[in-house]
Amino acid sequence: MNIILQYLSELEANNNREWYHANKKSYREANAEFERLIARLIFSIGKIDSGIIHNIPKELTFKLVRDTRFCSDKSPYNPTFRAHISSAGKLPVPCGYFLSIAPGRSFLGGGLFASMFKDATAMVRDYITAHGKEFEAIVSNKNFSACFTLKGEALKNVPRGYDETNPQAGYLKNKSWYLDYPVADSLIENEDDFIEQATQIFFYMKPFNDYLNKALSGFQMPSR
Repeated sequence: MNIILQYLSELEANNNREWYHANKKSYREANAEFERLIARLIFSIGKIDSGIIHNIPKELTFKLVRDTRFCSDKSPYNPTFRAHISSAGKLPVPCGYFLSIAPGRSFLGGGLFASMFKDATAMVRDYITAHGKEFEAIVSNKNFSACFTLKGEALKNVPRGYDETNPQAGYLKNKSWYLDYPVADSLIENEDDFIEQATQIFFYMKPFNDYLNKALSGFQMPSR
């Protein structure tokens, strides 16, 4: 997968529209390689989660173009290939398996990233309140804790309406609950080893995703 990292490194060093359009052929080659990688991941992850098998790789990826309207950094492109693999494709809900490849900062992710969805946040908080022991068992599992640290935007205090003495009160402060597992460039460059390790990491992640998806049962994405 050297072609992916090489292209992204060159885009990062030449983050402008002129270079991007002059190197469209290189982009198409790198993107095709990324989609082929996603296809292999779908097949491999599908052995532990059959609900994602139906996905088409090109429908799971995100554009390189950045929305710079509210950013001080006006670089037009995000030199990162990203994909989200779930039963509903690349939508943030239900939770699935996130892949982000960028030179020196690649990672595997999961959980709920979308803290902007207030209804989703409330559903997860309510579910943790009612099923706290199950949540605690998942995040304290030795394989889970060896690979992940639970992250997410959080409030300073337990939100109004929730018990501050709840054993999981710390988790109720969160507005999102997600995981990321860093991946070295050297692993990205060895595709077979990468597929094997990514599948194992996603296997450890799956109970966490499953828990959140039970909490989010019935959630409707806001209409645009």
